[in-house]
Amino acid sequence: MSLAPGIIWADQKLHRASSGRFSLVAMAGLPSLRLTTTGRKSGLARSNNLLYFPDGDGFVLTGSNWGKPSDPAWTFNLRAKPEATIAIKGREIAVVARELLDDEYDVMWRRLLDFWPGYAMERTAAGRRLPIFSLSRSI
Repeated sequence: MSLAPGIIWADQKLHRASSGRFSLVAMAGLPSLRLTTTGRKSGLARSNNLLYFPDGDGFVLTGSNWGKPSDPAWTFNLRAKPEATIAIKGREIAVVARELLDDEYDVMWRRLLDFWPGYAMERTAAGRRLPIFSLSRSI
């Protein structure tokens, strides 16, 4: 039985109650952000709390979906509309996403495994290549 639904629910409640200043991932000592995308079908704002990899001035997200066989909904939303917003410690930042492919993907994948080795287990459990997105600040 997966703990993911309970963790996601608790993290959303904590994030909302603290106005974005706290998350379960951050409390575990890892960097987290709240990604808000535009739903590709609904056009509505969709938010998810996610672990991120700091990359210089940018942010890297991995679509692990807790090791599920399908990509998470936010990846489809970013592919359809790469403009999004992230919130870190209650501060909102407009970003533009770009999916990493080919050699760029391979280089970042190795860096991500150094950062969070759990991605290897999630990739194996999912049975798919986990999408990677680089987010940069909008100008």
